[in-house]
Amino acid sequence: MSRIAIIGGHGKVALHLSRILSGEGHDVTSFIRNPDHVADVTDTGASAEVLDVENSTTAELAHALRGHDAVVWSAGAGGGNPARTYAVDRDAAIRSMDAAAEADVKRYVMVSYIGAAKDHGVPEDNPFFAYADAKAAADDHLRGTELDWTVLGPGTLTDEPATGLIQTDPDNPGDGTQTSRGNVALVAAAVLELPGTIGRTIAFKDGTVDVVDALTVD
Repeated sequence: MSRIAIIGGHGKVALHLSRILSGEGHDVTSFIRNPDHVADVTDTGASAEVLDVENSTTAELAHALRGHDAVVWSAGAGGGNPARTYAVDRDAAIRSMDAAAEADVKRYVMVSYIGAAKDHGVPEDNPFFAYADAKAAADDHLRGTELDWTVLGPGTLTDEPATGLIQTDPDNPGDGTQTSRGNVALVAAAVLELPGTIGRTIAFKDGTVDVVDALTVD
């Protein structure tokens, strides 16, 4: 059994993930901003802790993470406000990485999106620009740390049922990359058990290959 922290614990992917991990016998702590969401989180078998990551210091985040074996970042500002997008998706995410290092939590899984990169190509006048820019900066920072990191790049998220079947490295990442949130959670749970995924950025969408088989590199 491992102690796993999920930041952004009330998101749809995170709720799926906490249910999976709790069902596997792990001790899951889900950090949420809104105390009204505690019951939704505890229904998955996870423990809910209220923590405003947007306004928490690195030291406060380190205190919250200490004693865990892994952290999964699944938080986000939700778009609509560029300043808040940068505050959460870039700045708070980076503080959480620094906090994980300070708390000696080596394993860190980032839920990003397919195509996230500094050369994302999104025009500055596009409403998606702030998110693309913030995620690229956070992912890049994570790759430069000494954490045991994995960056997950799912395609366009859907609420279709999880199939446990994916395709990694799609040929056309910008076209037809639907990915069920349930499958994203299955991938996140799987990489926590697969040391071979450390140091990898994994782009994927719904497909036809079993998750573990798809993630296992010969």
